[in-house]
Amino acid sequence: MYDAETTALLRAVLDDVCENVSRYETTARTHVASTILEAATRGETSMDGLKQVGRNALRHVPIVRS
Repeated sequence: MYDAETTALLRAVLDDVCENVSRYETTARTHVASTILEAATRGETSMDGLKQVGRNALRHVPIVRS
């Protein structure tokens, strides 16, 4: 579990990276959020570093076929 400050940072990064992604695009947003969380767990805590991780994840969103 992250403290309030880290949680706010992670949310801000997700919102920034996904600013042009619809809230209904849950696959993309979930993929980016998960990747950002993984990076934070590995020790990446800078906003710039997390944004870069998130942007990279957004470029590699898995395609879900129904």
